[in-house]
Amino acid sequence: MARSSVVILVADGVRPDTLAAAMSAGEVPALARLSADGGLHVVTSVFPSVTGPAYTPFLMGRYPGPVGLPGIRWYDRAASASALLPRARSYVGSEFRKVDRDLDPLAPTLFELSSSNLAALSVIGRGLQPRDREGHTLGFALRAARVHFSGDVRGWLAIDRDIGARVARRIRAERPQVAFCALTGIDKTSHAEGHDAPVVRDALRKVDETAAQIRDDAERDGRWDAMHLWIVSDHGHSPVRAHEDLAGLIHSWKLGVIAHPWIYGAGRDVAVMVSGNAMAHLYLELDSRARTRAAWPSLEKKWAWLAERLLERESVDLLLIPLEGHTCEVRARGRGRALVEMEGGRYSYRPLTGDPLAIGAHESLSHDEAYAVTVSSDYPDAIVQIAHLAGSARSGEIMLSASRNWDYRAKWEPIPHVSSHGALHREHMQVPLLLNRRVSGVPRRTVDVMPSALCAIGAAVPNGLDGRSYL
Repeated sequence: MARSSVVILVADGVRPDTLAAAMSAGEVPALARLSADGGLHVVTSVFPSVTGPAYTPFLMGRYPGPVGLPGIRWYDRAASASALLPRARSYVGSEFRKVDRDLDPLAPTLFELSSSNLAALSVIGRGLQPRDREGHTLGFALRAARVHFSGDVRGWLAIDRDIGARVARRIRAERPQVAFCALTGIDKTSHAEGHDAPVVRDALRKVDETAAQIRDDAERDGRWDAMHLWIVSDHGHSPVRAHEDLAGLIHSWKLGVIAHPWIYGAGRDVAVMVSGNAMAHLYLELDSRARTRAAWPSLEKKWAWLAERLLERESVDLLLIPLEGHTCEVRARGRGRALVEMEGGRYSYRPLTGDPLAIGAHESLSHDEAYAVTVSSDYPDAIVQIAHLAGSARSGEIMLSASRNWDYRAKWEPIPHVSSHGALHREHMQVPLLLNRRVSGVPRRTVDVMPSALCAIGAAVPNGLDGRSYL
């Protein structure tokens, strides 16, 4: 009898409506067959909704900020990850290899809790042996870099095809307990041509081909009844019609700015760390090695003008100011201010001068109740996500979630982005979860994937996870 196994395919960047439309049109028959067998669920991702941080739910069952990944770019004020200057971290490029060392060592990964693994293009690799990894060689890195920096968008489809075929062959031959494969073509093509472009459907078909081969092999070998095959996404997408050069804007206000790719120089007042590119952390008082957000009332005397001028910008939808613990002030232009708070595992949302999230006042909500009161809003799961990111010691003193049609990076991308992600909007936060068999629980969040995978393979679920098993 075959032992239980889990295969997780990340269709990076696909939206639920895009996947559902492709299934209805008969473009992805293998995925449609999975949906008929198990079901297509819509769940929420994490904030920031960006590749890298948004992989922590799948592989750690945790929200990204508290385990060390507040964004794809962040400023290491306390030198907690490195004692050397500059302390500005970016996982876009060579620092990708630092993700594992930046993560909380006390938070286990799915790979560390499984007896055998296979992973391809996984941002998180702690617990993997070199032989467990696909797409982790120097040759592959050079190929991916050439495709990325040359703007060869369709080159990502070839990469997805090759990686998917390799993973399918190795699953057939090695039969790992856990297999994790990220296919990034959907995200890359969405950035370049828009999420509704035909090339995005071409990329989705590569996911379908991979799932079809894995299923065919498992059925032929008698392993299918013991295999869980799940397709999920880390974030969605929405159109970008204007780019706010956030670093350039703040520099024009006579402040010294640190921002990627150039993070050296004098006159350092603000570190601008953009993710997605529809969210950003702003770090103030860079000479201080200590976390300063607990002293925001004193910081406000010096920096209130910055928050006010940012909130005047059309590009800024929500401006978030972390306070003590897991408390955060939420501001929106024309919609007033409110407080988000988490204490003792309960969540509250208290309007002060308005209702920026447009959900009404709520006190002492459970994890599930906080989800329920926001899931139909423009900001699904926002109370929970804001509270956890605000509580991260690596978050900025100001955090921004972009308005629709805007992002915060006007240059330095190999190709102009016409679609983006990272913000708290529902187009970014809601993602599909496709399962190959019916489940008794209710999938709500991507953090539920990791504990569910552990249950599927009969492994113990550790304490402290943010997610809950839907099996």
